Amino acid sequence: VQLQASGGGLVQAGSSLRLSCAASGRTFSFYAMGWFRQAPGKEREFVAGISWTGDSTYYADSVKARFTISRDNAKNTVYLQMNSLKAEDTAVYYCAARLRVGVFNQDNYDYWGQGTLVTVSS
Repeated sequence: VQLQASGGGLVQAGSSLRLSCAASGRTFSFYAMGWFRQAPGKEREFVAGISWTGDSTYYADSVKARFTISRDNAKNTVYLQMNSLKAEDTAVYYCAARLRVGVFNQDNYDYWGQGTLVTVSS
């Protein structure tokens, strides 16, 4: 699976942004997907995850009620809608795909996109 993340940019605090992750290669719908982020000087952390069917979603406490993950298997794309952005959301955002069990652990993800930078100014 090849993953291509896009949609990052520079926005003001309180704004919204939608990230997209387009997949190609093997059957996208077989994979559970996740979004991770890495802020400057920090380790990469889990943001959101979605099951291969889209029926189950998971969020880090820091983004719960502000971010929404979704997928469109017909378009081989997963999305991350980010609302009420804060300065602390500034990071490079990565999408990733997994077949293994365990949504929160990045070691369970086999395929990674290149990352897209989100900068939130306060």
